[in-house]
Parts: sequence; structure tokens; C-alpha cells
Amino acid sequence: MAILENIRKRTTVLILIIGMALFAFVISGIFTSNDLGGGKVGSAVAEINGESVSIDDFRREVENASRQYGPSFSSTQLVNTVFDREVRKTILEQQFEDLGIDVESDQIIEFVKTSGYAQIPDFQDENGIFNEAVFKSAIADWKANDPLRYDAWLQDETRIIQSAKERLYFNLIKGGVGATLSEGKFDYMMANEKVDIQYVRVPYTSIADSTIQVSKTDIQAYISKHEDDFKQEKARDIRFVFFEEKASAEDEKTLEDAITALLDDSVEYSQERDANDTILGFRNTKDMVAFLDRNSDSKFDTIFKAKNDLPTVAADSLLALQIGGIYGPYRDGDFFKVSKMMDKKVNGTVKASHILFTWQGAERANPSITRTKEEAEAKAKEILAEAKKEGAVFTTLARDNSDGPSAPRGGDLGYFQEGVMADEFNDFCFGNEVGTIDLIETQFGFHVIKVDDKQDVVQVATLSREIEPSEETINTLFTDATKFEMSATDAEPDAFGDIAKESTYIVRPVNKIKEMDENLPGLTAQRGVVQWAFNDETKVGDIKRFSINNGYAVVQLTKKYKEGLMSTEDASATALPKIRKERKAEQIMNGNKGKAMDALAKDNNVAVSNASSLTMKSPTIPGAGREPLVVGTAFALAQDATSTLIEGETGVFMVKVTKKEAAPDMDNYSTYANTLKSNAANQVNSAVYNALKEGAEIEDKRATFY
Repeated sequence: MAILENIRKRTTVLILIIGMALFAFVISGIFTSNDLGGGKVGSAVAEINGESVSIDDFRREVENASRQYGPSFSSTQLVNTVFDREVRKTILEQQFEDLGIDVESDQIIEFVKTSGYAQIPDFQDENGIFNEAVFKSAIADWKANDPLRYDAWLQDETRIIQSAKERLYFNLIKGGVGATLSEGKFDYMMANEKVDIQYVRVPYTSIADSTIQVSKTDIQAYISKHEDDFKQEKARDIRFVFFEEKASAEDEKTLEDAITALLDDSVEYSQERDANDTILGFRNTKDMVAFLDRNSDSKFDTIFKAKNDLPTVAADSLLALQIGGIYGPYRDGDFFKVSKMMDKKVNGTVKASHILFTWQGAERANPSITRTKEEAEAKAKEILAEAKKEGAVFTTLARDNSDGPSAPRGGDLGYFQEGVMADEFNDFCFGNEVGTIDLIETQFGFHVIKVDDKQDVVQVATLSREIEPSEETINTLFTDATKFEMSATDAEPDAFGDIAKESTYIVRPVNKIKEMDENLPGLTAQRGVVQWAFNDETKVGDIKRFSINNGYAVVQLTKKYKEGLMSTEDASATALPKIRKERKAEQIMNGNKGKAMDALAKDNNVAVSNASSLTMKSPTIPGAGREPLVVGTAFALAQDATSTLIEGETGVFMVKVTKKEAAPDMDNYSTYANTLKSNAANQVNSAVYNALKEGAEIEDKRATFY
């Protein structure tokens, strides 16, 4: 905040300094720039200090952003991202124009040279180094022979020019940021001067909130005195009933019956042969792949799986099956399933850990490894002996000694099946009992191996069907949503909740929705609901049914918030605690005037406490929290002096200084001054822009178009 305040106070001086610094630059427009911020075509999506941002150009930028970010960004996220970018660009361009900031071709080339663009192969010489002549030649070649690539480069060029201007602008400001030795000394003193205190704290919680009477007039007066704390954006409150499109109990029973019917063989009449055919069911089918292709939502998975890879709800039951055994139907999430045991492998998966010692030239060896094969073997035997000792911790030995990528995990390789590891490694793990530790050699090095666990693996065929609502259920849902909408619309606005309660529907409120919000709790991305709520024609109490991805939402607009100061009712939740705190402080201080510390503690049933080594830079009192005024008062007192009553953050305090410790003198405070300067410079980019944005007049019209 300090840097922002200094910028605001010294705006004229700052502009003069920057202007003088720029006098040395010869300004020329070598590269073409497409000024999006100044577009005048079509309607404006924003007005920034009187300058329009064209909706046509804005939409093109949104389209470009869509290609850049892909499907992971919703349309609203793209709009918001581009809007923030264009606001920043326009505000800074206005500064560049006012100060005469521009960049020449050599400055742009210098920027390219020190950015990611320098890594483009077309801009590099035969040694893979950025070359100015090669760069210019590549651009000229694109212009003559590759128009699409040249057009893409022009867009990059615009961004490069903007970035180069920003770097110049912010660097000029950073050049005026500094810290004196006196400021460095002060910062050092703040951190190293210490004080010990005795204190009494009468907490505000000692007075019940119910005893402090606050009227609407009091709240309004408080708002008037603290207007900056009670500003609000335009917002809306809604409430809704969600009709979720999901399967009914009858739908689930029908599906379960259908999947059960597929278990056993069935007889079907063949008109072609004029005879009955026996259709083998899931239990007896000879071609499981074809059967599941015809009847299941999932295919036949031939991979053998351990217990952890099976459905949690059925894992124990499935492992207990004999080959050919059937389990189910059972529900697993949104599916009904029946599973058949096709095959089993006892101890078919092994969990092992290892400590690898590789040598120079071994397969996949780290280039930094310089030991010989003999040295690797000797080291492996040494660690093997350690690992076999009673009480040895294998994971610690692996972390400290292994050359393998599993070292940070204590050598843990997890579970694996036959054929995954090198032959020698595989044979050892599957051929030895759990707990065995020994040494083997592979092409990767010498391995000290520990067999940690073994599990059976099974091959299971699963017939599955997704649980979905029937057409009848979907139609009923639509009817229910429509009936509720009509009933609520015909009734008084306040009856929305009562009508929902009669039908046991749950009403869900969503408060303080902003104009460009998209995601609503309980409804996810529903931009249409937000647009309806902010439509000028939508009145408080209006109701509308919306079709959403998995059902319907009947929504009622319950409140509108205008931009500006909060109303008394809206501000009360924030203002009441603060007003009560002020009045409690006043009540405590009036009731304890003139009392000594011991009397203050006794009369208020609190203890005298101690706190040591307090500093101005971290004004936190153990047991009381952050109390800058209390700690600052203590530093202002002399040794053994006692303060008057202090209105703190969490209560009323009285402090006595028991010890003051001066910070040791230093010969030079330049280190602290340089740290302050560096910290301030690091804040320049964000702090300056935030200050400019705060002072800008921005008219946001996004909601008109999106």
C-alpha cells in the first residue's frame, strides 16, 4: 500500500522523470501494431477513460483465446480473461501515449532475443543461437511465401511491441524506486528492537452481544463514516428448486431384472429355421467377448487385476469366487453389474522395493555415475549386509543409497505382474517368499531387493448396464417441474418456499451473484440463469423454469442490489460486530478509568500475563493475537512505565514495560536498504497497474453481449 500511496502523491514528478528519461530515445514506428483498445467498429464492450473497446475486435480476441486455451476454458472464462487483458492493455497504452513511449526495431529485436521467441529454430543460426540477420530473413520469407504464418507473426509482433513498451515503462518507474540508509536502519530497528511486557486484557467477549443495543440509525451513521468499507457491486439473490433427471426406484428395479434375466440361457423362436434356439446366457456363454459386446455397456477386460483394482463394493466377494462363479447383480456407482470369475493366478502380483547400484556405461545409467562395475558390486554387497541386519530400515537405506528413480519413495516399486521387470528381477520376486532380501544383477545394475508383499490376481468378466431414467420418468419430471413453476407463478412471491415444502422439494438460495458470474452452487455453469436475473425486465419475485444438462431448475429472483453503498439491512451483518466492538471498548474503558493493573485484572476476573521479545515488525502478542496499537504503545513507553487503557483489536489492554532491548548497532545498513529497494521494485508492475486501474473510469458492458 505504501508504494501505491507514493505513486499517487508523486504522479506529476513521476511523469516528468519518465518524460526526461525518454528524451534520449528516438521514436519510430518500425513495426505495425493493431490497436485493439482503440477500435471504433461496431458497439463497445467497454469504455475505459472514454476510450472504446470494440465488440467486433473483442470477439476476435475471444476466438483467438479459445484456440489458445482449448476446451478447458468455458466461454465465460474466456470472455473474462480477454476483458481483463484488454483493460490492462488499454490503460497502459493510454499511459504510453501520454508519456510518448514507443519502441524502435532494435529494441524489439533485443526483446525477442531475451524472450522465448529466441528459441524458435527459424530465428537461429547453425549453432542454435538467435541471430538478428536470420530473424529478419525469416520474417521476410514468411511475408513472401507463407502468408498464414506471416499473419500469425503479425499478431505475435503486436504482443511483442506491447510487452516491450511495458518493460520500458515499468523499468523507468523502477529506476525511481529506492531506499535510503535511514530507511534501511529503520527497517532493521523494527525487526530487532525488542520489548517485554506485563499486560492485562479485558476481552470484548466478556460483554454479551445481546446487551449492546444498535438501531438502524446507528448502522446508517456508521456506514456514512466508513463508506469505503460498504461499497457494493450490482448483484442478485435467487432461490431455486432443482428437478434432477435421475432414475426412479422403478427404473432401477426394471434394469436389475433385465440384467438378471441375462444370466441364464433363454429360448428364442427362429422363424428362418421354424425352430426354437437356445441362447446361452452370461453364466454359460462360450464367447464372452461377443456376449458382452451385444449385452453390456462395458467390454471384456482380459487383464488380470489385484484386489485394489476391483470395484471396492465387490472386491472381497469377487476374490472369494471359484473359477466360473458368479457374483451379482450388485450396484457400483451408476451401474448395475454381474461379474464372473474367468481365471485366477495365485500370488500373481508382487510388491517389491530395491536399492540400485549402477555403474558407468550401464543401461539407462545417469551420466553423472562414474563408478566401475566392480565398485558398484562392492557397494551393493555392503548395503545388502546392512539391510539384512536386525532392525534395519530398508526404506532409509534406499533413500540414502539408491541410484534408481524410486529412491525418494524408499525404493518402493509398487505392485507389478509377471513380465514387467527385467528377467532376473522378475524371477527373484516371483520365486521367493515375502520378506526375502538378496542381491541380483541386471543390465541396469546391482539390485538389493526386498519382496514386500504378494497378492492373487484375477480375470473377471463383468456385464454392466448404466442406471438411467426411463422415458416415463423423464416425462414425469418435466410435468412436475412445469406444475411447480405454474403454481409458484400464480401464487404470491413469498409463497415459493411454502409451495415447495408442500411437495417436499428442497429450496436452495444463491446470494450476491455478480453480473458476469457463471457457476452457481448446485447448478454448475448456468450463464442463462445469471443473464435472466440481471435482465432489466426481470422483477423481484419473478419465476422461470430453465432446462439444464441433467434436469430442470425453477428459479425465483429474490433480491436486487444496486451498485453503490449498501443498504442498512445489507450492511448490518458487517457493521453490527464493529459497532458492538466500539461500544464494548467504550463501556470497558469508562468502567475501569484510573485503575491500577492489578485492580483492573481483579475487577474484571482476568489474569496479569507476560509477553517477551515483541517487535514492531511482528506485533503479535501470544495468547491475544495481532495487536499493533498495543505493541506500538509499549515501545513508546519507558522502562517500568505503565500505559493507560488501550483499545486493542480483541479487547481493552493495559501494559507495563518490564524490559527494553535495543537492537545491536551495525556499521552499515546498506543490506537492509537494498532489500527494501528490491522488494519495492518487485511490486512495481502490479502495484502501478492496480493504482492506474483503481483511478480509471471503466464502464463494463460485457453482460450486454455475453
